[in-house]
Amino acid sequence: MTADKEIPVSARLDNSNIVPVLVLEKAEDENLENLPVRIIGDPELNERFGFNERSEEWHRKSRRKLLRKLDLHILPVIVVMYLLNYLDRSNLSQARLGTLEEDLGLVGNEFNIATSILFVGYLLMQIPSNIFLVRTRPSMYLGICMLIWGLISGLQATTSNFPGILVCRFFLGFVEAPFFPGIMMLLSSWYTRAEIAHRFALFYGGSQLGNMFGGLIAAGVLGNLHNAAGISGWRWLFIIEGIATVVISLLAIAVLPDYPNSTKWLTEEEKGYAVWCLSADIGEVDDNYSIGVKEAAVLALKDYKVYLFGLMLHANTLTQTFSYFFPTIVKTLGYSSTVTLLLTVPVWFVAFIFGFLISYHASRTNERTFHIISAMAIALLGNILVISTTNNAVRFFAMFLMPIGAFPGVQIILAWVANSMPRPAAKRSIALAICNVFSNSSNIYGSYLYPSSDGPRYITGGITISCMAVVCMLCALAMRFCLIRENKNLALAEEQVAAEAEAAGMEPSKRKTFRQII
Repeated sequence: MTADKEIPVSARLDNSNIVPVLVLEKAEDENLENLPVRIIGDPELNERFGFNERSEEWHRKSRRKLLRKLDLHILPVIVVMYLLNYLDRSNLSQARLGTLEEDLGLVGNEFNIATSILFVGYLLMQIPSNIFLVRTRPSMYLGICMLIWGLISGLQATTSNFPGILVCRFFLGFVEAPFFPGIMMLLSSWYTRAEIAHRFALFYGGSQLGNMFGGLIAAGVLGNLHNAAGISGWRWLFIIEGIATVVISLLAIAVLPDYPNSTKWLTEEEKGYAVWCLSADIGEVDDNYSIGVKEAAVLALKDYKVYLFGLMLHANTLTQTFSYFFPTIVKTLGYSSTVTLLLTVPVWFVAFIFGFLISYHASRTNERTFHIISAMAIALLGNILVISTTNNAVRFFAMFLMPIGAFPGVQIILAWVANSMPRPAAKRSIALAICNVFSNSSNIYGSYLYPSSDGPRYITGGITISCMAVVCMLCALAMRFCLIRENKNLALAEEQVAAEAEAAGMEPSKRKTFRQII
């Protein structure tokens, strides 16, 4: 037996507390016990490609090259997909400034019901979708779902009454459900914890871009296509945006990757290196089939972090509820429908830039808690100003603060979820879906926070959102303390393994094991 034989040391999941700890695997040949431990990434991949023996300069160049290839194939597509996802989800609020309510005969709170019903369908499909996702091709699955929701979005133009729009909105939410958690799952299967946050910020920026372009498109369509060919402007809005979604869905199927070990546009070494980098970052290979669905669900449901993250996301998402009524809120400034829609454009553009910057900084610094708290504080200030005055200048300034604060929080929290429950993949997928259920359940009742009768200040909505911003801050602090405690336990486990290795006459691994990001 050669003297440089390596003994695998890796981070594994302790199922009692679902926390990665370092354990020493028993060598098959007892004569190897005195040999040095040098494993850094996945042992099998290292044996095949020798990644552990490569220089730091090689790793730096190779990772940069791989990231460029990944970013070009993944980021532009998912940003445009989310832009259209948000357009198709929120265009009801823009159509409202046309003749939608009059044409459909909506009265009372029927518009609010049509808004909230989307999230009933959305929630029902969340967990089943992510369970299925880890057993299929994400590119095909997400692309087909997008194709179907584009068709349903376009079919909204054919509705003529309240039940018709209600059915369309329900099934729109049902088919849109796989997209968001599916993309989160896909990103966390390709990028390390340090790389994912600002890339997720770019992806999530699609929602702000969706609102921004939604305002521009709606202003043009409602202003210029109303009654063109005898069709109302709001119907043209649904038709145009539905067609765009169908076209992009076909592109997504062709371009999006699946998982590292099954992507055709990577070389064999690049596939191996992508998996190796993730295993080196976390300490364990990302295997979609390592455990069954039932076991993964049990692991997720037993992890307290799922519930604390879920409450944090629920509170944060409720602070975004205003976005489904934003054109109506801006209209309280007293401008025409076209000017109102145009005024929403700079607000969402600034929110997009700010959201990327704060998430990028959170990614670079590997800090989550105080970035979330800072963002929520800005949202809190914006809501307080909106309900405190009728001065147009102050209110318009506050309308910038509301999305600037509300939207970056969810970007950072969801990246934090993926960072904190990295393996196994099936557990991560179900945990993300559960957290997304918690998150979007707030939209069901949040849709009733902005009845037209509460204008122009919308005091009920403003107070509720302000309280939830505080809840989100407290949850972030609580999670920070919990993860600090977990890191202390991980350090103790690492010291114990090192002591056992030393007692066995082996040199402990130099590699630092998994630590929770706080």
